[in-house]
Amino acid sequence: MISAEQRLLTAAREAATHAYTPYSGFPVGAALETVDGRLFTGCNIENASFGLSMCAERAAVAQAVTAGCQRFVRIAIVAGTGPEPTLPCGACRQVLAEFASPSLECLLASLDQVDRVHRFTLADLLPHPFTLKPA
Repeated sequence: MISAEQRLLTAAREAATHAYTPYSGFPVGAALETVDGRLFTGCNIENASFGLSMCAERAAVAQAVTAGCQRFVRIAIVAGTGPEPTLPCGACRQVLAEFASPSLECLLASLDQVDRVHRFTLADLLPHPFTLKPA
């Protein structure tokens, strides 16, 4: 039986195969798990006007929110090659903070190293998010 983590990482790897990366050649896939166990994926989508590009993490969040899901427990992000993980950008970290608690599990892995998973919480990656939510 496949674990929840493995299911998420597999979905992120599959999403990366759909990335549109004609400029960087750097595909990224993300898979987001909601509190009710639903899974939403995204891939990066580049644009000639670089500011209009979409990161995989934000694409997955957009899919989830569009489906009515706004609470997340875990995300897997798969990108790059080699032993070190590719960390999400600051914008993606902030968007995740809008919908997830600081304890959101972040699983990071390379496209070519399926057995090496780096684990962080959102608080590790973004210790002081900007928020207007009441404490």
